[in-house]
Amino acid sequence: MGFRLEQQQVTSAIASACLTVDRAQLPLDPASVQQLSPAALAYLGDAVFELYIRAAYLLPPQRLQRYHDRVVAQVRAETQSAHLKLLEPHLTSTELDIVRRGRNAASSRSNRRDAETYQRASSLETLVGYLYLCDPQRLAQLLAHLPFDSSVEP
Repeated sequence: MGFRLEQQQVTSAIASACLTVDRAQLPLDPASVQQLSPAALAYLGDAVFELYIRAAYLLPPQRLQRYHDRVVAQVRAETQSAHLKLLEPHLTSTELDIVRRGRNAASSRSNRRDAETYQRASSLETLVGYLYLCDPQRLAQLLAHLPFDSSVEP
């Protein structure tokens, strides 16, 4: 039990550090960020989400292939779509608007994914990108709702 609690604290600290923004260099007011296209926000959100997942799975130490497999399982469109469904009850009206913008902007998709799944995954990435720029603490709060405990199989 002690190791598990310590592991969660370390993972949380690492993940929070990954979500820290240098406020002097980014356009962090929501009005400026909302001028960015949903595709640009999703592009950033994709990278931020993957970095957060990588940090969450860092402990306990594992082989690199194991890290990779666990991260890939979480960043797949199907999993991201499921994550968005879990987060929706916790979203503010502004955040739901960002999700709608992301869904409406999602255009291309892989042949193995249905359009709705891809749109929902893009919506999650758009929201992550937006919150990363505007409110990293809120992003960390929302991501804490997701079930990717490093001791559980994805």
